[in-house]
Amino acid sequence: MFKLFSAFRKDKVWDFNGGIHPPEMKSQSNGTPLRQVSLPQQFVIPLKQHIGAEGELCVRPGDRVLRGQPLTRGWGRMLPVHAPTSGTVSAIAPHSTAHPSALAEMSVIIDADGEDRWIERDGWSDYANKTREELIERIHQFGVAGLGGAGFPTGSKLRGGGDKIETLIINAAECEPYITADDRLMQDCAAQIIAGIRILAHILQPRQVLIGIEDNKPQAISMMRAVLADAHGIELRVIPTKYPSGGAKQLTQILTGKQVPHGGRSSDIGVLMQNVGTAYAVKRAVIDGEPLTERVVTLTGEAVTRPGNVWARLGTPVRHLLEDAGFCPSAEQMVIMGGPLMGFTLPWLDVPVVKITNCLLAPSASEMGDPEEEKGCIRCSACADACPADLLPQQLYWFSKGQQHDKATAHNLADCIECGACAWVCPSNIPLVQYFRQEKAEITAIRQEEKRAAEAKARFEARQARLERDKAARLERHKQSAVQPAAKDHAAINAALARVREKQRDAAQPIVVQAGAKPDNSEAIAAREARKAEAAPASWRSRISKRDSLPPRLLTRVKRPLKRLSPARRPARPSSRPPHRLTCSPPPKPSTRVKRPLKRLSPARRPAKPSSRPPPHRLTYSPPPKPSTRVKRPLKRLSPARRPARPSSRPPHRLTCSPPPKPSTRVKRPLKRQSPARRPAKPSSSNSR
Repeated sequence: MFKLFSAFRKDKVWDFNGGIHPPEMKSQSNGTPLRQVSLPQQFVIPLKQHIGAEGELCVRPGDRVLRGQPLTRGWGRMLPVHAPTSGTVSAIAPHSTAHPSALAEMSVIIDADGEDRWIERDGWSDYANKTREELIERIHQFGVAGLGGAGFPTGSKLRGGGDKIETLIINAAECEPYITADDRLMQDCAAQIIAGIRILAHILQPRQVLIGIEDNKPQAISMMRAVLADAHGIELRVIPTKYPSGGAKQLTQILTGKQVPHGGRSSDIGVLMQNVGTAYAVKRAVIDGEPLTERVVTLTGEAVTRPGNVWARLGTPVRHLLEDAGFCPSAEQMVIMGGPLMGFTLPWLDVPVVKITNCLLAPSASEMGDPEEEKGCIRCSACADACPADLLPQQLYWFSKGQQHDKATAHNLADCIECGACAWVCPSNIPLVQYFRQEKAEITAIRQEEKRAAEAKARFEARQARLERDKAARLERHKQSAVQPAAKDHAAINAALARVREKQRDAAQPIVVQAGAKPDNSEAIAAREARKAEAAPASWRSRISKRDSLPPRLLTRVKRPLKRLSPARRPARPSSRPPHRLTCSPPPKPSTRVKRPLKRLSPARRPAKPSSRPPPHRLTYSPPPKPSTRVKRPLKRLSPARRPARPSSRPPHRLTCSPPPKPSTRVKRPLKRQSPARRPAKPSSSNSR
């Protein structure tokens, strides 16, 4: 019965729970064809414009580049970026990018030369003769990413699908209000899109290829059907207009009736989805040999006088695009990158266009309405009814606000597609999507920290295990060396034991020495000389060998009888110590007196001989008195009552002897009390006078 029902609904579509119908506002921009925008003077190309790590730089400041020249190398999920025009690399530095907080990311800044010259392009018109891996690698190296908003590398997505993909879905729904980039691209470039879809089908070899498009795009539907008239294996299905029917999980359910499991991917049920803009970029990369350097961007809003869709080079400042569209900003003017439900407000307009930029919305104050104050949740469940992912937004709101990360994860917060339908219908004006985004970021940070901690723990445990193994190996080696010594150790031990036994044997024999006999120590002397020769260096041993080779007559000293010398010829015996020299301190001044012959003086006139006693003691002050700076004036005799007290401005003088007296060596004995008869008489005062 189920198979019959499925066959009956072969060309039909399914529905998903929830969803809303906001005003479309698409007529402002989808009525004019695609147009080119003038080149700005400077381009800012962020190195990371996709999900994954940034590529490795391959240019330096001052390099000349051409349009399509790679600026980074792509390894794994590192998607390369390419120069949007020809010019000179002026700088490589952090720059604000398309982010709600305008976070700075490393970017390549190129000054355009105005020539817009391409690199040599090598297209593969015969792509059918290429292997699957060659096509995927070319798509990856040409920088193709998902242009629907996710920015996932297309090459990695195709490689991960493998051979289990049964259905290839091309997303042409474009359900969000104001955005008409895909609509206009299908109207103007339908044949190129179909060519890209055929390349994707050639790589994946699916059982069916489906194109899902909403019924609010009649011109695009007619153009696609006209191109598909001669195509086989590609089916166009028109679906009802409902937001967010352009979501990956929602469109999969609409076209196939299958639901992607919680926490899973569409490839788990044999489905792979690509955007129509991505299919167009694949065609240009494979057939035309052109890397992804531009995309279609919708410029709309009542603050723009010339709304429409333009070909915008990647790295073009947002301000340049808006000025080209006749931007007339008002007071407190906001500019939204993306749609009004899933987009974000730009902090300033100097950020560049990147691969995921599909719309720039500049609404007027009346168009957006007055901001309303956030109120408390009344648990009306309107958000749960509108949620297309079958979640409970009110519960997730409480968990996010209370930072209950485990409960938020258990209620499948990761399945939220951030479509904004819950915030659209909330009567309390609660920005639910902002809470959910912040909670996701916190959970991601926690998981990354846990991952780093687990990796650090694994490294520590591996190190400890290695140290334990090394320790056990050392102990085992020590045990083996103690139980089984090496051969050279055996030889050394045996030699030592032999010497000990020989000494013991020699000591056991008595030594007999006769009285008056001279002991023969020649053997001991020879053994000692042999040990010295062994211990001496090679140079010494060579000298010793040369000395031993000389004849005894050259080694023996010739003794001759001494002759008795006369006293006059005898050399003076050197003194063993220098003579004493008397010095004066300070030295005497040289005499200037003229020396005359001495006359014999009478005994009465002869000078007294100097005494041999040491010089008399001289008294000195320590410290020396300071020189007086006082001006000398004639003194007046003051009365004793008026004389001022003399201040003690310097320490008391101490008398010292030069040279100092020798210390006394007399032994001090305790004094004995003498009897009165033996005491010396005291001098009387009369005698002193």
